[in-house]
Amino acid sequence: MNTPTNSAETRQDRFDRGMEVLTRVDGEAGQRVVDSLADISPELAHQIVSWGFGEIYHRPGLAPRDRQLVTLGMLTALGGCKPQLDVHINAALNVGLTPEEIVEALLHSSAYCGFPKALNATFVAKKVFGERGLLPVTAD
Repeated sequence: MNTPTNSAETRQDRFDRGMEVLTRVDGEAGQRVVDSLADISPELAHQIVSWGFGEIYHRPGLAPRDRQLVTLGMLTALGGCKPQLDVHINAALNVGLTPEEIVEALLHSSAYCGFPKALNATFVAKKVFGERGLLPVTAD
């Protein structure tokens, strides 16, 4: 499924759409990422917002919660993405995933990317849940 880009759409239009999606999904965390890049690479911030959220996250093919499950799996598999996992675990909660579903997704990832990466991601989730007052999470 393609979402055609309006040829009259401006760079600012794409950025504005991306900021709306970013704010809806990531809340204030997304804006903090954009702000943190302002002095070093404002263009990277622009591309993350315009393309990443204005184009990719805006597509209709997956619900926001499903996009976050995919994102959590990918970041877990990549490893070394703790700051991004922090943002996206918060985003996953923002779009309706429960702590139990997030923990289950991270457990599932261990079969495909290994225990060390799943452990690292789970500890990030534990931190986020603690910050949001969502601990303890009970598991079978």
